[in-house]
Amino acid sequence: MKILHIVAGDLNGGAAKGAYCLHKGLLELGLDSKILTNSVTTFGDERVVSVAAGKKGRIRNMIRGQFDSLSASLYRKREKIIFSTGFFGFDFTKTKEYKEADIIHLHWINNGFVNIKHLRKVKKPIVWTIRDMWPMTGGCHVAEAINCKKYKTKCGKCKQLKSNWSFDLSYIVHKRKRKYLPRHTKIVGISNWIAEKAKESNLFKNFDVSMINNNVDSNIFYSVEKRVAKKILNLKTDKKVILTGAGDNSNHWKGFYKFLNATKSLDKNKYLLCFFGKLNNDVIRDIKETGFEYKLFGYIQDQISLRLIYSAADIFVAPSIMDSFGKTLAESMACGTPVVCFDSTGPKDIVDHHLNGYKAEPFKPDDLARGIKWVLNGSDYEKLCQNAREKVVKNFDSKVIAGKYKSLYKEILRK
Repeated sequence: MKILHIVAGDLNGGAAKGAYCLHKGLLELGLDSKILTNSVTTFGDERVVSVAAGKKGRIRNMIRGQFDSLSASLYRKREKIIFSTGFFGFDFTKTKEYKEADIIHLHWINNGFVNIKHLRKVKKPIVWTIRDMWPMTGGCHVAEAINCKKYKTKCGKCKQLKSNWSFDLSYIVHKRKRKYLPRHTKIVGISNWIAEKAKESNLFKNFDVSMINNNVDSNIFYSVEKRVAKKILNLKTDKKVILTGAGDNSNHWKGFYKFLNATKSLDKNKYLLCFFGKLNNDVIRDIKETGFEYKLFGYIQDQISLRLIYSAADIFVAPSIMDSFGKTLAESMACGTPVVCFDSTGPKDIVDHHLNGYKAEPFKPDDLARGIKWVLNGSDYEKLCQNAREKVVKNFDSKVIAGKYKSLYKEILRK
């Protein structure tokens, strides 16, 4: 059984990271797994083939990405968040890897990597793992975060583009997907929440949609003794460490200001706030104004450093308003650090209330604060840490998830 994963984006982060983790899990199970990507990073893995290799490859890849975003830039009043069209892309059906594969597994395919039109040429079984909302929309990636439900119809009058025209760019993108996406495509959501959104969508309502959670490698993310982790990170404090972070904390759907509001009811003398991920100057200013002692780790791609940061923390707070899964939550729990999150979207699959963390009422900062106090001041803290690790190893480890995909592949080929 030969699987070819089509993966856009840097394999070090975001959705591509989950795809690469799955690829490694499949190899452990003895499957013939390969990745075709536009990532410059390949980890020296001979089974990862990059179309961005070499100077010419990088230039072509950059041009395809710029062309893909060009049409959205015509909407001058649009919200400046990612919008993808799928108009341009590398024709992967011409590659040796495609011709040898038994199953084509799509993941995150944007930034000019895959032209949706090329999908109609695929005459092999397709699995598409949905890692954000783009596959079901007319171009946006976070429809629910901007309170838009038009993916349930046919898009048009796009809220993100600030368009008042029914037949705008979002309508055209959505129409192309309806036209070119093969009907035999198997859709897999990485959480119950996003799988349900796919079932509700106009595009996938007649497709076969199932759910297999996202995955983390519990051999990489495991607990390091807190005293040791703090010493390595130079965290010289006796205060409880509250950690939060995301790739880009300025995205409003990450709920960063929900967390800052929650800290207003916490004792500044008891807690050290730690942050990782991109933080703009406005966010840093607001952190300073909380009056807490704090530490900024910046944008972290190195998994060893992340393991130490998760392990040094006494609690991880994930205040996301919308998250397709919540990989940082699972990584933290794998390191034995309990999580507080809102009882909503993807994270609600990961945390079990009062068992390995706390699920706060959406989207109330005061209950988020209540959860932080409950975790850190409770008598069963060590049990929470143990349960957190066990939940991830049992349910989200890359080998466990790879096994579920292996069964899915077999079922598809049998049919």
